[in-house]
Amino acid sequence: MSSNPSSHAVRRGYALGLLGVCVFALTLPMTRLATGTPEAPQLAGLYIAAGRAVVAAALSALFLLAVRARLPTRAQWPTLAWVALGVVFGFPFLTSIAMRHVEAVHASVIVGVLPLATAAVGALLQRQRPSAGFWLCAFAGTGLVVAFAILRSGSAGLSLHPADLLLLLAMACAAVGYAHGARLAQQMPATHVICWALLLSLPLTLPLTLWTWPQTPVSAAAWGGFAYTAVFSMWLGFFAWYQGLALGGTVRVSQLQLLQPFISMLCAVPLLGETLDALTLGCGLAVIALVYAGRKMPVHSSLTLQGKTS
Repeated sequence: MSSNPSSHAVRRGYALGLLGVCVFALTLPMTRLATGTPEAPQLAGLYIAAGRAVVAAALSALFLLAVRARLPTRAQWPTLAWVALGVVFGFPFLTSIAMRHVEAVHASVIVGVLPLATAAVGALLQRQRPSAGFWLCAFAGTGLVVAFAILRSGSAGLSLHPADLLLLLAMACAAVGYAHGARLAQQMPATHVICWALLLSLPLTLPLTLWTWPQTPVSAAAWGGFAYTAVFSMWLGFFAWYQGLALGGTVRVSQLQLLQPFISMLCAVPLLGETLDALTLGCGLAVIALVYAGRKMPVHSSLTLQGKTS
């Protein structure tokens, strides 16, 4: 008997995964809105990262009480710690610091490496063996995103700004948090995973929020960006995302993240006044085609492979 997910589960996984990607696509533009620029700073990056986790933790506590959620088992707490390190601390802290120094469009391009990283970590944790065709589509999509960054950068090239390194580290953290969260979503309700990770982090995030509380006036737009990252990026988005990864498989559904840079750019136009050109649209369509091709490629579990060779 194959342990691969059914076609219905995969379709639901893709639908929920796409919803999660759309929610997360606004994270970088909203974070940029909240941090401001070096010339016109707003909220501090550390405050955004810690504060959004505290707000989401409060919502999580209310939610878990309302549904009378069971406490995680002793074996699940270490995995929740990995989730917290990846998506409560690593990704938010690194991106919040970086986003004051780079534009949302530039940062969105760096997100293009996230699907491959998530697929790699997910394959390792869930003992999946993607086919060569799947990896070809994944590498081609990632290469297209990188090529787009180089073309868009113009004659200056794609320089390695210190913020770029922070963003790349943030992608690695997100991949770890996504993959471990998807694993837990097969053992407990997917909506509970991020909630328990946020509550586990509260003894650190609450004091840091109070320590970095803004001491100068902050614009309403910056507070709006912060509110989005707290309610949607840090909480509701994970409800759909972890359920999608659990249903459709981390390796497969993670490739939807290839769409995230281009959705972010589309959102950055009205929010931040950035421009959208034919190159962006063309690359976006090409990436969509590669995601579609990748989902058609076989992805086997190790148990399935062993059955074929026995």
